[in-house]
Amino acid sequence: MKKINVENKSKEFISILNTHFEGKVNLSRLKFISMFVFALCKVQTVGFEKLANAFDSKAQAESCLRRVQRFIAQFMLDSDLVAKLIFGLLPQKENLRLSIDRTNWKFGKTNINIFMLGVTYKGVAFPLLFSMLDKRGNSNCRKRIDLVNRFIRLFGTECIDCLMADREFVGDKWIEYLNENRIRYYIRIRNNFKIYVPHKNEEIKAAWLFKSLKFGEFVHYKRIVRMGSQLCYISGCKQKGKKKDEELLMIVSFNKPEQAQINYKERWQIETCFRAMKSSGFDIEKTHLQAIDRIEKLTLLVMIAFVWCYKIGIFIHENVKKIKIKKHGRKAKSIFKCGLSYIANVLLNSENQNNINVFKFLSGT
Repeated sequence: MKKINVENKSKEFISILNTHFEGKVNLSRLKFISMFVFALCKVQTVGFEKLANAFDSKAQAESCLRRVQRFIAQFMLDSDLVAKLIFGLLPQKENLRLSIDRTNWKFGKTNINIFMLGVTYKGVAFPLLFSMLDKRGNSNCRKRIDLVNRFIRLFGTECIDCLMADREFVGDKWIEYLNENRIRYYIRIRNNFKIYVPHKNEEIKAAWLFKSLKFGEFVHYKRIVRMGSQLCYISGCKQKGKKKDEELLMIVSFNKPEQAQINYKERWQIETCFRAMKSSGFDIEKTHLQAIDRIEKLTLLVMIAFVWCYKIGIFIHENVKKIKIKKHGRKAKSIFKCGLSYIANVLLNSENQNNINVFKFLSGT
């Protein structure tokens, strides 16, 4: 394969971005986004000064720093365009399993709380849509509905197989919305939740349905129950908890309760995405930004870099060299880290990277 020309490496990247962004972002902004993503992969942190020093530019670092600051402060980056870019890069676009979750941290007295929807795929969730919450706690029903409605507006409902969420994402109106839109879901509920069992004409704690379960056993209750005002199915299993003791996992679903356990297991993949964007990847929580709109733009740029790294990591793992599995059964290096390391090597020293054109992985082909 032809050696990557470092001098022209941004041209292909800019051309790809322009195609994805449908010509709606001007050339100077596209150049900036390409330089920002390249620098982010090289220094692997969102600190503006370090990023500015890693820009592929003849300008002084101080000028690059001011450019970063102006972009984050003034330019409006359309999150729908970024979502379409990432959706176009999904390895498959049918029977998608959506996972919603949030990640938060605190800088000074400012609570930074990101509520995100991702598409699960081979151990990770590709981050697609998110909203910034103006508080530390959980999202409300309206925020959840708005996020899923955005997905439907952009990509339709036909591509959705199901949606997974942890036990903090419950609520009568939320379940009603999913039921009415016939969106299959697998959502964990707390052990103290009460349900109404129609055929027994009584309200009980949901946990009572599974009190005789043995460790590792999974059971779906064969009759429809009512949680609040909404009808649903419920499943349960006993598993090892975080403190290595037994805990009861209960999942409510729209239909196909027999698939609840295996589908719900994919929910954690969005946490893998958060770790990559944060401590094990780009250190987004180390930003000193406090304004919500500026953090949103930074997150969108990090999402582009993350998906690029992960796609290359998948390719290397499946086609070039499989990542070693350690004795404890986990990979020696994550697929994301594998891709990130390769991109960083290409951008820092292309002479030793002759066999993979890393830029084609953002073309969607």
